[in-house]
Amino acid sequence: MRHIAFYLFILYSFSAYAQSPKREFRAAWIATVSNIDWPSKQGLPAMQQQQEFVERLDKLKALGCNAVIVQVRPAADAFYKSPIEPWSRFLTGRQGQPPFPLYDPLVFMVEEAHKRNMEFHAWFNPFRALTDSKKNPNPANHVTRMHPEWVVNYGGKGYLNPGIPETREYVLDIILDVVRRYDIDAVHLDDYFYPYRIAGQEFGDYNAFARYGQQFTSKDDWRRNNISQFISTLNARMKHEKPFMKLGISPFGVWRNQSKDPIGSPTRGGQTCYDDLYADVLLWAQKGWIDYILPQLYWEHNHRAAAFDILLPWWEQHSYGKHVYYGLGIYRMAEARNGGPWAGTHEILWQLRDIRRQAANSGFAFYSASIFDKLTYTVTDSISKYNMSYALPPVMKWLDSIPPSAPVLKAIPSSEGTLLQWQGSNQSREKLRFAVYRFVNNEPMDMNRADKILSVQQETEFLDKNANKYRQCRYIVTALDRLWNESKASNVATTTTDK
Repeated sequence: MRHIAFYLFILYSFSAYAQSPKREFRAAWIATVSNIDWPSKQGLPAMQQQQEFVERLDKLKALGCNAVIVQVRPAADAFYKSPIEPWSRFLTGRQGQPPFPLYDPLVFMVEEAHKRNMEFHAWFNPFRALTDSKKNPNPANHVTRMHPEWVVNYGGKGYLNPGIPETREYVLDIILDVVRRYDIDAVHLDDYFYPYRIAGQEFGDYNAFARYGQQFTSKDDWRRNNISQFISTLNARMKHEKPFMKLGISPFGVWRNQSKDPIGSPTRGGQTCYDDLYADVLLWAQKGWIDYILPQLYWEHNHRAAAFDILLPWWEQHSYGKHVYYGLGIYRMAEARNGGPWAGTHEILWQLRDIRRQAANSGFAFYSASIFDKLTYTVTDSISKYNMSYALPPVMKWLDSIPPSAPVLKAIPSSEGTLLQWQGSNQSREKLRFAVYRFVNNEPMDMNRADKILSVQQETEFLDKNANKYRQCRYIVTALDRLWNESKASNVATTTTDK
């Protein structure tokens, strides 16, 4: 029976390859704190940093990814040329020292991601200030030295106190500076608002609560309100600057346990978003303050405390019309020992399959990018095959629902293949991408078939080198705007051969 189940799973997996959705968010986190994913070590020459990043992008693109989530502010420092905070030591080896030769990594990273038609989500840690509270590597004009009263030391790290209004304004200024100056597609915040609770230790914000929390009888409610104010204000100011800008949150995978709240999930999470990190993510979605939620579901199916198969449908039921994508803990595969649930490809393909079957807006992100360096070819090849067809990110109609005009297409056959050329325009003057579809030998022209997309690109011509293999090819091209709204199909261009 085990052999039959295995072969049925393989058969289903291969059928899923052919049926991969046309719309799906596929991403990976690229963590820079402590050089987890990039750069490989501190203080590398600029050219080597750039080469490593390009290699990261190329590997992720080969895995089917259409977005990257890159940590640009790991601990009140910057992986970009900031007028407010110092260059990160994780980049250059010394806090405040610029890369050599001088370049702006964020400009470079965004351009390279966009060249590959990948979205760039700039990941900020809003309130972490020091990774080691006993060491402050920052210059004298850094916020931790200018305003030590804003810093709370907790669990060996230093945090900017979210309960102080000036602190929240400072962090807002940091993020909005990047929104204004860089061509990013989204602002991404992870689960670190208030830090994870440590047994027997209290986060030291008593004085701030006494000063700013008079209207609250509960410090927990006050803390949640601080973070909700921050998120609400950030979203409003971002959208004022750039209405297309997405705001995404990646919370801990358990919002609340059902034992504490009937709305919560039937889980036994030791810590939760609401009760321990003071992040009321459901409220933010209900109010329309965020555009996507990316809960960190780093557990396997049938996990005793927080099962993947319990949490995925729970989050789907509590999306409030916003997109929910899922963080997948591929790092567990690198740690797998003795044939546990994360050994081999079974669990990760099972999770990908469940997302495609159950999610209203299919999407996932791998934590984290460098783990793929440690996994076997069998694993990476299986994921690549699962994502073998192009996927366009899901559209967010509340941000923009107006597609560009349809392109005008012509096809020029030759012995080398068929050269497609087209013209496309957009009244908004934003850069367009184009999707090239091919249908052969009178097959139905179904634009929902992801496997019929030959290319997603910014250029206005494409050479189909395989055209002469078929008796007939029919082509259409569509235009895609920044938020992936797709135009109507171009005119159909048909070529035939003597086959």
